[in-house]
Amino acid sequence: MTTPEILPLGPDGILVRFADALSEPANRAALAFRALVDDAAPDGVTETATSLTSALIRFLPNHVRRADLEQVLGDIAEARDWSDAPLPDGRTLWHIPALFEGPDAPDLEAVAREIGRDPDTAIAELTAEPLRVLALGFAPGQPYLGFLPDHWNIPRRTEVTPEVPRGAVVVAVRQVIPFANAAPTGWWQVGRTAFRCHDPAADPPIALKPGDELRFRGVTADDFARLSDAPRGGAEEEAIG
Repeated sequence: MTTPEILPLGPDGILVRFADALSEPANRAALAFRALVDDAAPDGVTETATSLTSALIRFLPNHVRRADLEQVLGDIAEARDWSDAPLPDGRTLWHIPALFEGPDAPDLEAVAREIGRDPDTAIAELTAEPLRVLALGFAPGQPYLGFLPDHWNIPRRTEVTPEVPRGAVVVAVRQVIPFANAAPTGWWQVGRTAFRCHDPAADPPIALKPGDELRFRGVTADDFARLSDAPRGGAEEEAIG
């Protein structure tokens, strides 16, 4: 069991950091710890959030002393080994249609070579298992998904792509990101989805939350065109916790 670091973050924040580098146990720990803090509702806490390996707790400095809250969080942290804690309740498995061919998969062949597979096998591996929403970041509702098998631990591109479209499915370092908006990237684009990570017209506007899972389902170009105007891009939800 590794005791997390409890660090100050600004005038009203405390960061509980479980590791310096991303791993499944560290991400699991951050998700589970935040969920317990939410359930325990320590005095003065106003907000919680997670990154890939840390939990952020914000509080009212005029309501609770930092030292007192750090003590409460330290006691929670020492109560168990968070690296094998159950993931939070209330999670959702999202089934997301995605197109892995043609102009919407410009880097698929190059990625397949990098991982020592042919393109069809690469697609099969991308769609084989649910991926965990490790964290949201970079753009509203945009998930970092993991983990792909070890041979997908490929570096980012040496050159930045000036812009990939909204819904671009990009990969690097055993992770996958469906882009919330058009943006530049150094990751490899291997597909595209019509799923909207952030949709102001939807309720809620941000569909995913850390700890959810997402499984891609390959579709044809005709299916993709049809799903472009469907609610949530044709995504289907399944309660898993």
